[in-house]
Amino acid sequence: MIVAVGIDVVLVERFAKALDRTPPLADRLFTPEERVTASGNPRSRESLAARFAAKEAVAKALGAPGGLHWHDCEVVSDPDGRPWLTTSGTVAAVAAERGVGRWHLSLSHDGGIASAIVVAER
Repeated sequence: MIVAVGIDVVLVERFAKALDRTPPLADRLFTPEERVTASGNPRSRESLAARFAAKEAVAKALGAPGGLHWHDCEVVSDPDGRPWLTTSGTVAAVAAERGVGRWHLSLSHDGGIASAIVVAER
């Protein structure tokens, strides 16, 4: 049963400028694993923007409660490159309160826009 849906859209150029302006921001928003590809190369700004959109979409699906930590929601990739969500700490606790047991995620970036859709399932 679907509990909630969250969606977010990020302008890649604006996001990239924020990262350039505030270098520690990437460390605050993303785990070390999120910042690199499976081959160890740094992720593109488009890919990071989509991952940020996913974290925002998760927060929206949970009702945007305060106190969520960015690293407690992680976008990981399976061996085929398909993105998945893992949650821990603050995000996992709120998800459990809301009855969320499974997440579905879709990421996209094109034309300067990155987006994510998250479905929270019981």
